[in-house]
Amino acid sequence: VNQNYKCVKDVKALENQINEYDILRKKLPYDTDGVVIKVNEFDLYGTIGYTSKFPKWATAYKFQAEQVETKLKDITFQIGRTGVITPVAELEPVFVSGSTVARATLHNEDYILAKDIRIGDTVLVHKAGEIIPEVIEVVLSKRTNEQVPFLMIDSCPVCGHEVMRKEGEADHYCTNPSCPGKNIYSLIHFSSRVAMDIDTLGERVVETFHELGYLNTIADIYTLKNFSEELKELPGFGEKKVENLLNAIEESKKQSFDKLLFGLGIKHVGAKVAKILVKNYPTMDDLKKATIEELNNIPDIGEMIAQSIVGYFKDEQNLLLIEKLSGYGLNMTFEKGEQIEHPFNNKTIVLTGKLQIFTR
Repeated sequence: VNQNYKCVKDVKALENQINEYDILRKKLPYDTDGVVIKVNEFDLYGTIGYTSKFPKWATAYKFQAEQVETKLKDITFQIGRTGVITPVAELEPVFVSGSTVARATLHNEDYILAKDIRIGDTVLVHKAGEIIPEVIEVVLSKRTNEQVPFLMIDSCPVCGHEVMRKEGEADHYCTNPSCPGKNIYSLIHFSSRVAMDIDTLGERVVETFHELGYLNTIADIYTLKNFSEELKELPGFGEKKVENLLNAIEESKKQSFDKLLFGLGIKHVGAKVAKILVKNYPTMDDLKKATIEELNNIPDIGEMIAQSIVGYFKDEQNLLLIEKLSGYGLNMTFEKGEQIEHPFNNKTIVLTGKLQIFTR
C-alpha cells in the first residue's frame, strides 16, 4: 500500500487532498499522473457493482499534464501504414513529465490552422495522457513578424506522389499504393504482436530488410526463407537469430483469420471489427463478395467501415496480395467452435464476494 494514502470524509476534503497530491507528486522519486479514489466501505462494493471491466467503487483522477514552453524549429511530415500523412513538430529539446521531448504530434492541417501554429513560434507542449508529446497552443506574446502561416504539402515526403484530402476527412493521404514509407509501416503493423505476432521481426529489423531490398510488401515476409544464408551474414544476425525468425514466420501462418484481417491494415478495421467480420464472413472469399448494404446491417459496422472494406477488395493489388498469402498457406478461414447445449447457453454469469478456490 502506498504510504501517501489518505481517508477523507467529504468532497471538499477530497478536492483539497487532490491539490496536495498535485504538489507532492513533483517531489516523489517516481512519476505519477493521478490518484485512485475508492469508496472506503468494503461492504458496499457488491451493491455499487462493476462494469464489464472495472469496479464502480473506484475511479482514477488525472492531474493536469505539465506544460512547458519551447521553440518550434520546423514542421516535418511522416507517413503511416494507411498512407495518412501526419505533421510533426520538431522542437528545441525540453524536459516534460519525466523525459526529454524533441518531437510532438500536430495531428493534421485543421489542428495547425485552428491554433495558428507557425515555424519559429514559441509553443506550449505537454504529454497527452502523460505519454504522447503534443503541442497545445502558441505563446502569441512571443511571436515576431518572421513567422509564416502554415501551408500543407501537396506531395508525399517519401515518394513524391500527389497528396490528397478526402471529402469529410481531416487527414491527407499519399496516393501512391506502393509508397515505400507506407509499406514500411504496413510491414511493421502486420508483424506486430497484436496482429500476426512474428517474433524477431520488429521495427528495426523491418527497416533494415526494407533498405536491403528483402522486404517491400507483406508477401515478401514469407519469402525471406529463400535468403536465409544472406541474412545470417548481416551484422547483428547469425544462424540462431535467423532460425528463430523463420520459425516465427512459419508459425504465423497458423494465426486466426481475424488476426490476419487486422494485420492487412484495412482502414478502420481494428482488432474488434476484424473479429466481428470473420463471424459474419467465415472465409476470405466470403468477405471479398460483401456489399456495403450487407456490411451496414451488421451491428458496429457503419457506413465508413463498410466503404473501406469494399474499397479494399476492389483494389487489384490487394487481391494479388491475398492470393499470394493464400498460396503461402496463411489461414483464411474462421473456425466456429462447436456449441454444446447446456443450461448456461446465452446467459451471463456474475460472481460477487470472495472465491475460495478460483481467481477472478
